[in-house]
Amino acid sequence: MSFTNQIQAVAYCRTPYKQKFGIPRQPGLVSAARGFVELAPPFNQIDAVRGLEQYSHLWLLFCFHENLAQGWKTTVRPPRLGGNEKLGVFATRSTFRPNGIGQSVVKLHGVHTDNGKVRLEISGMDLLDGTPIVDIKPYIPFSDSIEQAVGGIAQEAPVLATVTFCQAAQQQLEQYQRDDNYPRLAELIEGVLAQDPRPAYKKAKADPKLYQVALYDLDILWKMSAGGIEVLELRPSQVGASAKLEKSDD
Repeated sequence: MSFTNQIQAVAYCRTPYKQKFGIPRQPGLVSAARGFVELAPPFNQIDAVRGLEQYSHLWLLFCFHENLAQGWKTTVRPPRLGGNEKLGVFATRSTFRPNGIGQSVVKLHGVHTDNGKVRLEISGMDLLDGTPIVDIKPYIPFSDSIEQAVGGIAQEAPVLATVTFCQAAQQQLEQYQRDDNYPRLAELIEGVLAQDPRPAYKKAKADPKLYQVALYDLDILWKMSAGGIEVLELRPSQVGASAKLEKSDD
């Protein structure tokens, strides 16, 4: 038996995450991340989302569009296991999958129409800006939440790192926070960096490297310190220019 089917994007996600490095590994971990799901033609019709506002959360089925060219493998190295042990791809949420499909639960804040475009305002996403959405479904608490479920290697939430700002970075943060284009910027930076987005193999040894995470149109420069993670600078983003970015391999 064989089956093939073509799918197309019904929407695209607009998020603060401009590069793969730094995106939370699961949805809901950074509630300060706000964005939109913008419906694409021919689905860009208010009738297509009629009644959606009665739900507090949504399932988004999406495509790992930047990973498709790299293909997939039968086994992967989950960050939860330090990147040292292998599990089958179907026993993980690896982004390198046979069909490149992922799913995330996001909080719905409203349904808007702007200049003829239908937009769903969301938060808590773990999606790269521009991610194609292939389906949208309401989250149903009585069936989708299973109290006694066993989470295997991911039963517990990740341990968070302490995030601090040096004096110069704190002053830059205060300046950017006056701009409405950067909503909840401090909470977003702290939430993203507290997850410690470094590759798993770097967490077991001294790491003097300077890291960079792109949020909105800003680069957040940071490093590991004795007390956790220290933010050193906020500056206009160089992503897409000549900047060399550290990327996670998981």
